[in-house]
Amino acid sequence: MHMKRLLSLLAMWLLIGAANATDAAAPLPGDSVYNLSVQLTDQDGHRQNLAERRGRPQLVTMFYTSCQMVCPMIIDSMRLTRNALDPATRARIDLLAVSFDPARDDVATLRNYADKRKLDSRIWTLARAEPAQVRQLSGVLGLQYRQLPDKEFNHSSELILLDSDGRIAARTTRIGKLDPAFVEAIRKLVAATPQG
Repeated sequence: MHMKRLLSLLAMWLLIGAANATDAAAPLPGDSVYNLSVQLTDQDGHRQNLAERRGRPQLVTMFYTSCQMVCPMIIDSMRLTRNALDPATRARIDLLAVSFDPARDDVATLRNYADKRKLDSRIWTLARAEPAQVRQLSGVLGLQYRQLPDKEFNHSSELILLDSDGRIAARTTRIGKLDPAFVEAIRKLVAATPQG
């Protein structure tokens, strides 16, 4: 009797494991940002393929560290948005800010920026990618940018919500103040996302 029960439990765990493996291996939707082959390097020097972020909703933006005007407001808007969420929702969403300027935003520069702005690396990922990949990512996210003669950038300023499969679920161009409709979109998406 005891052995049958043990075998039954073992079979159940194997089935659960197989189901989870199937979920992880499920093909990406065609409109997923994660279909891009983008290698990110974060402020701590960790390397990660963009697609490895699959499984959790993401609040994403693009910025660059030497920007003195709009980019600090973009980062502040991400912080405001995250802080407007209840703690349970906040714990289930990741923050990703990718640099438009990989030539100047190396790992040390991203780290210094995170330290200066008090961006906890357990919550915030500031990342760089190769220039061609930055261009691809910005195009898929619908963010425009161009480098100016003085090496600064003219760029779109948005926060973008990705679902757990990397599809764009919502976006806001309201920078510098909270967008309540965007916060509500995050709440709804996180509530509808199964916990893994």
